[in-house]
Amino acid sequence: MRKLFIGYDIGSSSVKATLLDGDTGKVVASDGQPKIEMPIDSPQKDWAEQDPQMWWKYVIETTQAIIQQGGVKPGELQAIGISYQMHGLVMVDKEQQVIRPSIIWCDSRAVETGNSAFEALGSEFCLSHLLNSPGNFTASKLKWVKDHEPANYEKIHKVMLPGDFIAMKLTGEIFTSESGLSEGVFWDFKENRVSQPLLDHYGIDREILATAIPSFAEGGKVNAAAAKVLGIAEGIPVTYRAGDQPNNAFSLNVLEAGELATTAGTSGTVYGVSSSPVYDPQSRVNTFLHVNHMADNPHYGVLLCVNGTGILNSWLKKMLGGESIDYEAMNKLAAEVPVGAEGLSFVPFGNGAERIMENKTVGAHLAGLNLLKHDKRHVLRAGQEGIVSALTFGFNIMKNMGLTLDTVKAGRANMFLSPLFREAFVNMNEVNLEFYDTDGSQGAARGAGVGAKHFASPQEAFNGLEKVASYVPEPKLVSAYKEVYQQWEERLRKIQ
Repeated sequence: MRKLFIGYDIGSSSVKATLLDGDTGKVVASDGQPKIEMPIDSPQKDWAEQDPQMWWKYVIETTQAIIQQGGVKPGELQAIGISYQMHGLVMVDKEQQVIRPSIIWCDSRAVETGNSAFEALGSEFCLSHLLNSPGNFTASKLKWVKDHEPANYEKIHKVMLPGDFIAMKLTGEIFTSESGLSEGVFWDFKENRVSQPLLDHYGIDREILATAIPSFAEGGKVNAAAAKVLGIAEGIPVTYRAGDQPNNAFSLNVLEAGELATTAGTSGTVYGVSSSPVYDPQSRVNTFLHVNHMADNPHYGVLLCVNGTGILNSWLKKMLGGESIDYEAMNKLAAEVPVGAEGLSFVPFGNGAERIMENKTVGAHLAGLNLLKHDKRHVLRAGQEGIVSALTFGFNIMKNMGLTLDTVKAGRANMFLSPLFREAFVNMNEVNLEFYDTDGSQGAARGAGVGAKHFASPQEAFNGLEKVASYVPEPKLVSAYKEVYQQWEERLRKIQ
C-alpha cells in the first residue's frame, strides 16, 4: 500500500495542493485553484485583505481534485502539511468564526504602529530581542485592530496566521508554531519565548495567541466535518506547518547555515539560513526562526522580500495585452532588446510599503523613457531587470550582515521560468543558481512526512527531488548587468 502525504500552499494568488508518495518522493497528483488569481480587497489605500473562507473553499476544491487524480484508496493518506502566506492576521471568536477579513502580508496600514513601538521600546531592545523592528508585521496589525476596531478586538478568542486557520478548519484545534510567532514578531529570541514587553506595550493579552508547537509536529487530526467535504478519511494528522518562505527553503533542502533559497512569485525573496541570530540594524531584511530551529541547535532564516515582483509582471500583462498575451510571449519580447533596455529603468515598489526601503511606500517608477526609442519590449525588459535590481539591493544588505551568497536554489516556477530573469539574477548578483522541480505544496507534503516520522530526518525527505538545471555567471554579462544595477540605484536615490 502506498504511503501518501498531502501538502497545501496557501498563497495570496492561489491555493495549491500536492499528493506525494512518501516512499518514492514522487508527485502523484497536483492541482491549483483558482485558475485566475484570487482577489485582494483594498478598502483603503495601501490596505490588502482576503476572506479566509475563500482559502478554505479552494483547499476543498484542490483536495477533491488530487484525491480523484491520484486514485487514493482507504488507508493510503498518512498526514497533511501546510505552507501559507506569511504575516497575515486571522481572528476568530469562541465559535471559531472569522471576525473580519484577514489583513494579509502586503497590507501597509500598521507601518506607523510598528515604527512607534520601535521608538518606544528602543532599537537596542527590538534588535537584540526581536531581531527586527515590530514594523508592519502581525503583532502590529493586531495592535492596529485593537486601536481602530475595538469592537472586533473584543470578540477575539484566538489570533492566528493563515496556515493556522486552515489547520483549524481541518481539525477544529488551534495551534501555531514558534517559527510562526517569530514571523509575526511576537518572539523574544534571547528569552526563547513570546515577548512579554512587546505584548505589554501593545496591551495584548497573551491568551489570545495560539499555543505554539514545533513546525514538524502533530497539530490535530482531520475531524468528521472536514473529512466529509474534502472526501478523505477522518483522523489523518496535520503534522507540519510553516510560512511560505521558510517552507520554500525547506522544499529546496535549504536547512543548514550558508544555504540559500529564492522565489519570484507575487513577491520576490531570498532566504538564507544562519546559525547565529544576525540582524540588519535598519530592519530592512528580517530574521525569523527556521523550520528546523531548536534551542540547542539553532537555525535562523534571514528573509529579503520585495513586494513588487510578480505583481509588476502581472500588471504589465494586463496593460500590454491581457488575455491576448501570455508570460512566455512577454519574455520573448523582452529578450529582443539588449541588456539595460536602452537606458530604461523600472523601480518596482508599487505594492505597498517595502521592507528593504525601511517600510516606506516608494511606489513604482518608470525612468528614462524616450518616446522616440522605447516600446513595449523595452518596458517588459526594464520590468524584469528592475525586479532583479531590487533583489540585488537587498542582496547587498544580506552580504553586509555577514551572509555568504554563492549558490542559490530556486523552484521551477513563476518568474524564474523566464530565461531573461534567470540571466539577470545570476549575473547581477554574481551567484550560481540551481533549479529544482519543486514548489511550496511539494515541500509541505515532504514536511508532513517528516512530522509524521515517515522520514527519519528532514534530509531524508528529499528522495525524488530533482535538480533540472544549473546557471553560472558569465564575465561579460556580469559587467553589463553591473552597469544596469548602478543606473537603477542612482535613479532610486533620486526618487527617494
